[in-house]
Amino acid sequence: MTLPVVAIVGRPNVGKSTLFNRVAGKRIAIVEDKPGVTRDRIYSRGDWSGREFHLIDTGGLEFGQQDEVIDHIRHQADLAIEEADVIVFAVDGREGMTTTDQEVARLLHRSNKPVVLAVNKLDHVKHYEEAYEFYRLGFEEVFPLSSLHGTGTGDLLDAIVAHFPPAAEEEYGEDIIRVSVIGRPNVGKSSLVNRILGEERVIVSPVAGTTRDAIDTPLRREGQDFVIIDTAGMRKRGKVYESTEKYSVIRALRAIERSDVAVVVLDGEEGVTEQDKRVAGIAHESGRAVLFAVNKWDAVEKDEKTMKRFRREVLDHFAFMDYAPVLFISAKTGQRVHQVLPAVQEAAEQHAMRISTSVLNQVLQDATMATPPPSVKGRRARLSYGTQVAVKPPAIALFVNDPELFHFSYIRYLENQLREAFGFKGTPIRLMLRKKNRD
Repeated sequence: MTLPVVAIVGRPNVGKSTLFNRVAGKRIAIVEDKPGVTRDRIYSRGDWSGREFHLIDTGGLEFGQQDEVIDHIRHQADLAIEEADVIVFAVDGREGMTTTDQEVARLLHRSNKPVVLAVNKLDHVKHYEEAYEFYRLGFEEVFPLSSLHGTGTGDLLDAIVAHFPPAAEEEYGEDIIRVSVIGRPNVGKSSLVNRILGEERVIVSPVAGTTRDAIDTPLRREGQDFVIIDTAGMRKRGKVYESTEKYSVIRALRAIERSDVAVVVLDGEEGVTEQDKRVAGIAHESGRAVLFAVNKWDAVEKDEKTMKRFRREVLDHFAFMDYAPVLFISAKTGQRVHQVLPAVQEAAEQHAMRISTSVLNQVLQDATMATPPPSVKGRRARLSYGTQVAVKPPAIALFVNDPELFHFSYIRYLENQLREAFGFKGTPIRLMLRKKNRD
């Protein structure tokens, strides 16, 4: 299911990042009383009244000035506005309306998107009347609030959720494997999709960002139905918002959450970059099955140890994703591309795997006998039993005497034991500690 997108925009230093952290429920954005701290969009998930959504924090918009940083921030905000379902326009109620607020308002009116106006920094109800002047900006929904203290944010969230489109039903049947092809610009995502499909269905160009929109393409291979979601398109038609190093994460997010398996395409010539880690991390955090496809392998100068070294590099950079298979391919020549769909199918099957409670607990019992849980200040951690509570990804509840006694390293040990017993190749697994009630 595709989640709605909410973008917070406004001029610098009106409290956008504080509002972002308040809605997200955790401190993610840097909050500093200094203009221009948030230079790139920052992403999180929020939920309100049973509706989940993506939240974007943008850099402060400034007009009438020209420098590279301000221009970059404006491009970032433009993209966020284009992709958003609802826009939160944040202003400073203490400082009052400014000419920059009026410029931002004109920009938002042109977007034809639902806009809710958050008049921030009004820390007491007696100051709420200071919000009235902002009605002159031409928006019907004006909400006085304090993102620092949380007052008024509930009413704001009610208004945001009211603008969401109805929750969409599943587009494809359970037996169809949905695959997203993700990665930073110009690593060969469209070329890989074309090679898998065996025909030129997706425009391919060496210019980063050529493909404009995600494209769903159904295909059937050896009795299995797939839908390939090509996420190469990171820009709206006719506009270039970001440099090659930047990535429109929102469209990638939307494609990833519609998929069962994410194929992360890496550039074999360039190696692993920070942007690769960011993109792959989104798929991991979203609980999707993942495999790495190292593309352009035909262009890499190699000896008999090159593949082993690169695989080690991938696993070093993605230590939290060591479950993901690594394939070395060339979309240009077709080298090993035939391995991609079988690997996707295996990962999808592991992603949806259910383990019987009796077999699961036998493995857990053997693991705790081989390496007992540690003691903390004289108290021994005890694992009573486990049960699988979900699939896609597999989630296992572990009932213990006290979750605080279990160090993450022991949880990692249990995960490794489960992987050794059941595979779970290509899929994250979630282990959740629950306190066992005394009988």
